[in-house]
Amino acid sequence: MRRWKFLMVATALALTPALAAAKPRPLSHPIFYQEMGYAMGGYDPVSYFRADQPLRGDVSYSVMWKGVTWLFASQAHQLLFEANPRAYAPRFGGYCSYGVSVGYLVSGDPTAFEIRDGVLYMLHSPEVQARWEKNRAQHMQAAQEHWPELLRE
Repeated sequence: MRRWKFLMVATALALTPALAAAKPRPLSHPIFYQEMGYAMGGYDPVSYFRADQPLRGDVSYSVMWKGVTWLFASQAHQLLFEANPRAYAPRFGGYCSYGVSVGYLVSGDPTAFEIRDGVLYMLHSPEVQARWEKNRAQHMQAAQEHWPELLRE
């Protein structure tokens, strides 16, 4: 019995460093890119799907989600977002999707974007958007692989 307890304690002590190393590291970067204190630089995420062009949000219509303030152009857009924020929030946190695909967190420009299969992707500039579009499938795959680790660097 005494030997059994000793083995249990010895095993637990031996595994402690391995278990400590296995803990997920805290995020070093915010999940959503913010500019001027607002997600997407204050642009209305719903407007990308419901309007002819991206619209700037109004502080009268705001929501705190995932620790970030999101602005909307109308109460209707605010309510749509509140009902299903994941449907409207940009992939890769609004950082430049091309940047994520090559291993960097770079600001997304609210006026350089793509909606593909119902998902909003932000890009850094029209020039970067052109690069993204040349090899979209490869970049999407690479971005998916890099995204979790980039937040922890």
